[in-house]
Amino acid sequence: MCDETTERENAAHLSRRQFAVLGAGAAAMTVMPGCMAQPVEDPGALPTRARDVTITTADGTCDAVYIAPTSGRHPGVIMWPDVGSLRAAYRTMGQRLAAAGYAVLVVNQYYRSAHAPMIDTLADWYKPETQDRLKPYIAAITPDATVRDAGAFVAWLDQQPETDTARRIGTCGYCMGGPFTVRTAFASPARVGAAASFHGASLVGDAPDSPNHLMASTRAAYLIAIGQNDDEKRPTDKDELRKAAEAAGRPAEIEVYPAQHGWCTIDAPIYDRVQAEKAWGRMLTLFKTNL
Repeated sequence: MCDETTERENAAHLSRRQFAVLGAGAAAMTVMPGCMAQPVEDPGALPTRARDVTITTADGTCDAVYIAPTSGRHPGVIMWPDVGSLRAAYRTMGQRLAAAGYAVLVVNQYYRSAHAPMIDTLADWYKPETQDRLKPYIAAITPDATVRDAGAFVAWLDQQPETDTARRIGTCGYCMGGPFTVRTAFASPARVGAAASFHGASLVGDAPDSPNHLMASTRAAYLIAIGQNDDEKRPTDKDELRKAAEAAGRPAEIEVYPAQHGWCTIDAPIYDRVQAEKAWGRMLTLFKTNL
């Protein structure tokens, strides 16, 4: 998750990148605070329809957006947003994934505390008052609660007419949502066939319910994309994840990207289009192969 150290590192990286790009006389790829990157135009994108939904869980009612192609049946995907939760950026990212042929549920993981949106763009997270407001919401989410939520979301997707229940479900998560993808695969191993984590936090730990220890109880294939500054802080995590996946017999693509924590989210100040597009392409390959 974005902590104070990550924020300082990203701010310094942005300053260096902007200076280098402007010095070369080229257009900067940085998303300025308060802005969102323009959606990428994908050839062959399907028309989609979005609707706001509510999902009953063991702990309450979760607000979410459900986006699917306008015709046909498709594999379901659960998208877990970053620390800022469900907002315009993740609606756009969910729409893009749906246009690639998936029935996508983008959830508000803070539903126990408040309805989305919590912020306008990720730049708002860096304001002290925003962090003061959201940190209690974060604390209210436990590993067991995420597993319960994931089971409810899988069951809800399987009830939708756009979902092809003959095919398995996928999940993707960003930042704090990264480990939630493993917990989703753990919650419904018979249904979840692929999990993609982008700059995920807390994927490795000693507790029995840490994601690296849960892999053995899943039947999913994994994509774990790690930010370079996250790897610098925890250089052995990638090795532990590879060992866990190998011991569990789970296919796993685990790679450190030359990008900073948060690079895949389109409204993040640190967004890196080149590396984000690479990660997006690897996710589509993962889903195509395993769902």
